[in-house]
Amino acid sequence: MLDLKELQDPPAEQELPAWTRKDLLDTDTLTPAELELVMETAEAMREVRSRPVGKVATLRGETVVTLFYEQSTRTRASFEVAAKSLGADVVNLSATGSSVEKGESLIDTVRTLEAIGADMVVMRHGRAGAPYLAARNTKASVINGGDGTHAHPTQALLDLFTMRQHLGTLEGRKVVIVGDILHSRVARSNLWTLLAEGAHVVLCGPATLLPRSLEARGEAGHCELTPDFDEAIAGADVVMSLRIQKERQASGLIPSLREYIKGYQLNAARLARARPDALVMHPGPMNEGIEIAPDIAHGLTSVIEEQVANGVAVRMAVLYLIATARRK
Repeated sequence: MLDLKELQDPPAEQELPAWTRKDLLDTDTLTPAELELVMETAEAMREVRSRPVGKVATLRGETVVTLFYEQSTRTRASFEVAAKSLGADVVNLSATGSSVEKGESLIDTVRTLEAIGADMVVMRHGRAGAPYLAARNTKASVINGGDGTHAHPTQALLDLFTMRQHLGTLEGRKVVIVGDILHSRVARSNLWTLLAEGAHVVLCGPATLLPRSLEARGEAGHCELTPDFDEAIAGADVVMSLRIQKERQASGLIPSLREYIKGYQLNAARLARARPDALVMHPGPMNEGIEIAPDIAHGLTSVIEEQVANGVAVRMAVLYLIATARRK
């Protein structure tokens, strides 16, 4: 466990956590040891957050830029609170109203941010792979805040942290993720962390929204896909609903929202097929009454609000680990 005293003002000669990555772009390459390091650091950060002040000066002098080409409330606010809680300076930059609208390229933008002193850039982009391009073209550290339908690593890490708080080990646990798997960066990033932790992952949704390429077996856990939600949820330890976007109906991938609700809404009748203490999760924002019933979203086993709170602690951990690696 990370010593909380280290977070106040770690001595230069003191050995820092063994994190060596410049960037965090996805969870697929994180080792079990790295996942454990993030989890332990996040626990220390959660304890910091529980204090009356809830802030430390560990990242004093560091500049964190949030560069969002897509609208976001939860992720952006969570990173901003996390950075400020560690004493960093935060600069928020949106594509709207910036030089991006005037035709500035992504590479030009990140190099400009580096030139003005950005140490870490938290980036959300509508195109898959954009954070990878940015990371290759700047000395600043890049943290992927979501890229297209590809990845959302810090969401997966906070989901893992939340599950472990309630379940301890995930080895052999059944985790069901239901919804638009095909377009979900959350499902993809969660899959890699859960497989590494030894979970049995079931990805469920309409056949048109199930990419067979995700049916995989990791060194510890395994994954399967099914369009049958009633079968998938039986005996589940965790059920995570994903937001369904109405444009999926317009594109013909689902026949209608009514049909989707009938087959894939997480409601009381379906949840009764899971374990009695099954955790209910959602990465947000929710369409209550569509992919999840309101009484389930706010029920006794729902940890959706905990996910939001844990997001700050996990993002503090990521910022801290990357910053300490940069100082070596």
